[in-house]
Amino acid sequence: MGGSGFPEKVLAAVRSVAGEHGAVLHEPTFGGNEERNLHACLRSTFVASGGRYVDEFEAELGAVTGSAHVIAVASGTAALQVALRLVGVAVGDEVLVPALTFVATANAVSFLGAVPHFVDCEATTFGLDPSALREHLEANAEMRGGRCINRSTGRVIRAVIPVHVFGHPAPLEGLLRVADEHGIAVVEDAAESLGSTRKSVHTGTIGEVGALSFNGNKIVTTGGGGAVLTNAPELAARARHLAHTAKVDHPWEYVHDEVGYNYRLPEINAALGCAQLERLPELLERKRSLLARYTHAFEDIDGLELVSEPPGCSSNYWLHTIKIAEPVAVHRDSILELCNASGYHLRPPWRPLHRLEPYGGCPRAGLPIAEHLYRTLINLPSSAHLA
Repeated sequence: MGGSGFPEKVLAAVRSVAGEHGAVLHEPTFGGNEERNLHACLRSTFVASGGRYVDEFEAELGAVTGSAHVIAVASGTAALQVALRLVGVAVGDEVLVPALTFVATANAVSFLGAVPHFVDCEATTFGLDPSALREHLEANAEMRGGRCINRSTGRVIRAVIPVHVFGHPAPLEGLLRVADEHGIAVVEDAAESLGSTRKSVHTGTIGEVGALSFNGNKIVTTGGGGAVLTNAPELAARARHLAHTAKVDHPWEYVHDEVGYNYRLPEINAALGCAQLERLPELLERKRSLLARYTHAFEDIDGLELVSEPPGCSSNYWLHTIKIAEPVAVHRDSILELCNASGYHLRPPWRPLHRLEPYGGCPRAGLPIAEHLYRTLINLPSSAHLA
């Protein structure tokens, strides 16, 4: 298994799919009504607010996700920050965060003056492990007055953020049970999973609140942007109020009744998003075609497997991923070096958050699976046009 030629085999497989001239990790796919919408938005002069595209974008997202309420905002991080505030996360609280996720998940917690508390992942879905979470809470937390308290710090554990890593739905049913038993709110980080479903329910709509991202590297992009999803009308109203500077509705007076955020998504970004959403079914199909191409390319290489969607789920396959066996994990950095030097932007997963300087002192559970996944996963060029 493996051997000195292992990195070269991986490079040859990637090249056979991505072409001879290299490939970035993920780039947007245009070619629909993007230019038409952008020109129409410019002609209207309503490029910031007051036009029609934000309303249309929110309505179309509601149709795609099944969420009763959608509030478009400036970024996925902003969406997550607003969502956490909706469920009561405040200064000094702790929020359970998977160690294996993009740093924005923890940053959104920190922006509210709360503390990330890192917990472990499943080896298959890469999402938060419900069994490991229950075991950790039973050993380290207790219920007092209906609140979950960290015995070591005395802080309230207010919420948990399951992340749908690389677009693969996390095991929400088990996580919801654990959260309910401990009085913890569930805020879904669905930044990477637009178009993904678990048991036919769209990610981001299963917990109390969800957050999407439309960054330039996502399956659908607005250049920069995000959205808050919720089925609760009172939470939706508050989310919109917070994201729009907490301005009290009035035809001319500027009255703000609490500290809010200037997190509105500009009309010109929403115009791009509306055109992108029209192509979502096509993009999802292309992602599956790309999976088939990679499966064929890697089928004869021992010591690695291509990651597929969890049972009962439909993944958007935002990032295609290979998992290399521990005996050949020693070649991980050689694979990354060779492929990147050859123009193919393969990437490891994010460095586990507890290893980052800002978060090294945060509370955490044992994290053996997160560490294992960091050593053994590699993301492949995943742009839809490669299909």
